[in-house]
Amino acid sequence: MFTATFTFAKGEYDADFHALDARIAAMARAIPGYRGEETWENPATGQISNVYYWDSLEALQQLISHPDHREAKQAQARWLKGYQVVIAQVLRSYGDGGMDHPLAPREPAAA
Repeated sequence: MFTATFTFAKGEYDADFHALDARIAAMARAIPGYRGEETWENPATGQISNVYYWDSLEALQQLISHPDHREAKQAQARWLKGYQVVIAQVLRSYGDGGMDHPLAPREPAAA
């Protein structure tokens, strides 16, 4: 499994930003191998991190190579004051099962 963490400093959003963001989110969720996402904000810095979870690097690469994603990357300076992306392979994930998480074990599909 893999994660793509997109950390950014908010700028000024407009209608174009929200429309493109919605298209990318819908497209990502439709890719086989997408497991989910989480969003975190650091109140001290105002920075936001979106963590996207993927079954495979190939699934993540479908998002990265999509034209809407490339458009957002080229236009990011209109809306953001800076960003950083970290792609990581998940070596282990565990918990007590008391909360939902994109990497929590999934129920087997019904036969």
